[in-house]
Parts: sequence; structure tokens; C-alpha cells
Amino acid sequence: MAITDKVYLKNHRQIASQLGTSLPRSAFAGATLELLYSGEGLSKVDDATRDQLLDFAEDFLDCDDEAVYTGYPERRFVAYLLDLRAQGLGPDAIVDVLGADYTLYAYPGDVRSFLDDAIRTLEAVETLATVDGQIKTAREARAARNDLVG
Repeated sequence: MAITDKVYLKNHRQIASQLGTSLPRSAFAGATLELLYSGEGLSKVDDATRDQLLDFAEDFLDCDDEAVYTGYPERRFVAYLLDLRAQGLGPDAIVDVLGADYTLYAYPGDVRSFLDDAIRTLEAVETLATVDGQIKTAREARAARNDLVG
């Protein structure tokens, strides 16, 4: 299961209540993305929540109409998580940032597993690139892995 399947709207029930409709708990569910991308109904939520949801839409959904459903927001979000880790944040701190910036929640264990998988993937890329003689690619993978390891 992808990390984006494990990221939730922190105030899901409150937001659904304010919108007067049911809403998936998952931040990257199709219905949630549609609501955020189209902006419909956001005028019904309180100002603080609206600002955070609009920030989320601006940072991760700013793409062509069809790109929203091709994994673009998920790829941007994954890059964002990797960047937070490269800045030295651990799983608990990453979860805190998600809540503060976007009213999102993820379990620290899920973030830790995601980061561990990313490190293992980069190790595999480095090894395969070395075997294939792609020294530049191996160096890039090693540098990216070192950024994640800390």
C-alpha cells in the first residue's frame, strides 16, 4: 500500500459536517481530490481549515485536469515527504508538519516504513547501476540515500 493511501484528513468528520456531505477520510481519495481541485464547497468550511486545504490543493494539485487522476499529486507528495526527511526531520516531526501545514495526518510508523522502503530502493538502484557501469547514476542514488539516512 502506498504512503498516500495512508494519509488522512485530520479533521475529517468536522470537514464533512461543514460541507454537509460525506467525504472519504483519505486525503488522496478521488472524491477528496475532486473537492479540493474544483474548490467547490470550500466556502462552507471555517477559514483556518479552508486555508490549509487550499494550501494542499495549491502545492499538490496544481496541474492539468487529467493529471490529477494520473498520480501527479501523489508523486508531488512523495517528493515532499522525501524533502522533509532530507531536511533532517524524523517520522514524528514529518507527521507534525503535515498536520500544521495541511491538516493531514499519517501514522509515524507508516512514514517510517515509507522512508525505509525508499532507502532500500535507492540501495538497489545504486547496486544495479554499479553492476551496469552507470557510475553517475550510482553516485546520485548513493547521495539521495545518504540524504534520507541523515
